[in-house]
Amino acid sequence: MAEKIATREAYGNALKALGEKNEKIVVLDADLSGSTKTAVFAKAFPERFFDCGIAEANMTSMAAGMAACGKIPFISTFAVFGTGRNYDVIRSSICYPKLNVKLAMTHAGLTVGEDGATHQSLEDIALMNALPNMTVIVPADAMQAEGAVFAAAEIEGPVYLRFSRAKTPVIYPEGHRFIPGKADIIKDGKDAAIFACGVMVSKAMEAAAALSNEGIEAAVINISTIKPLDRQTVITYARKCGRVVTAEEHSVFGGLNSVISQCLSEEYPVKVKAVAVKDVFGQSGKADELMEYYALTAGEIVKAVKSF
Repeated sequence: MAEKIATREAYGNALKALGEKNEKIVVLDADLSGSTKTAVFAKAFPERFFDCGIAEANMTSMAAGMAACGKIPFISTFAVFGTGRNYDVIRSSICYPKLNVKLAMTHAGLTVGEDGATHQSLEDIALMNALPNMTVIVPADAMQAEGAVFAAAEIEGPVYLRFSRAKTPVIYPEGHRFIPGKADIIKDGKDAAIFACGVMVSKAMEAAAALSNEGIEAAVINISTIKPLDRQTVITYARKCGRVVTAEEHSVFGGLNSVISQCLSEEYPVKVKAVAVKDVFGQSGKADELMEYYALTAGEIVKAVKSF
């Protein structure tokens, strides 16, 4: 069984390592440093850490000012607050002037679990996708999360990094090199293309293995950078396989399914099936039970592929 590590854990450790290499890195948190794991950075570099209290908009405005002065701020809180409650400030103070602020948000999606619908961000990718100048990254595992933190620091401009609360299977080897904007073909195949992101990548791999046992060879492509999308890889695999399934721990609107469907409608029209949260809110429950209830499972991906 694969080792399981939460991507938020990897974020905290990567942030500390990044801080050791680059003195321009500063970190701001909205009174959740124990949960977001920015406390790891705070302990190592207290003079570069700022607890802003439960004041997300103020935290973001502070980060904008620091970026304007040449710093590279990483700001963190739960994804639902960092993108939703905070949207106007991100839009006007970060993206419009294209400031070099990294929005590293944790506890995204249904796998927040018992905190319930108010804390389960199922719209955050859609919100960040809609903003000009924003790069949107959803790491598949802890190793990719670590690489994404270092890559985000090198990107000039706003970056949204989406991390999970729950421990998820490790897919990549330690020291994995993350390349922004590049899709990763985890498994090749010719019968169907499964495009997945975040915690759904490991489930796509499970689904592909089950399908292979039935003689159906499905490709698994990790779309860790939602924006800018690796359009060429998407088109190539749609042409090769003729059947497309998307899998994401997010609303069916505005996230991975939307960007892939838009790309293919323009370049190579083909039927696309979505494994995603339908037009509903989440609810309180254990992470695994919620994923089952909302049909975000390997079995549902298998069913989507076979429905063709």
